[in-house]
Amino acid sequence: MTNDSILGGSKIVAFAPTTDPAKARAFYEGVLGLRLVEDAKPFALVFDANGTMLRVTTVGRFQPAPFTVLGWHVEAIESTVEQLAAAGVEFLRYPGLNDGDPRGIWTSPSGARVAWFHDPDKNVLSLTQF
Repeated sequence: MTNDSILGGSKIVAFAPTTDPAKARAFYEGVLGLRLVEDAKPFALVFDANGTMLRVTTVGRFQPAPFTVLGWHVEAIESTVEQLAAAGVEFLRYPGLNDGDPRGIWTSPSGARVAWFHDPDKNVLSLTQF
């Protein structure tokens, strides 16, 4: 058995921490439009992210990471950014990357286009159009 066959055929489960499940639920369900599968109080909120389980786990204390922890591949980044901005999402700007685009979208050297934003706990989330 090779190493790539151990988990290569298994689905991944994504995790994001929250200190305020009510705010997290309003954001992930109400703003991002993910379907709530289970409110497993007091442990986690479980969402269906297009076939991937996202467990937004309740934690007592939390220091957000300064890098992307969760991202979505989107087909049309401009319209997705516009829809999220209309719902109150503020996009992050990084000096030298996306500070010249009015929507905050960065075009990488490979041509992928990326936009970043925070959830209520300041987890860095992203959109990418390849």
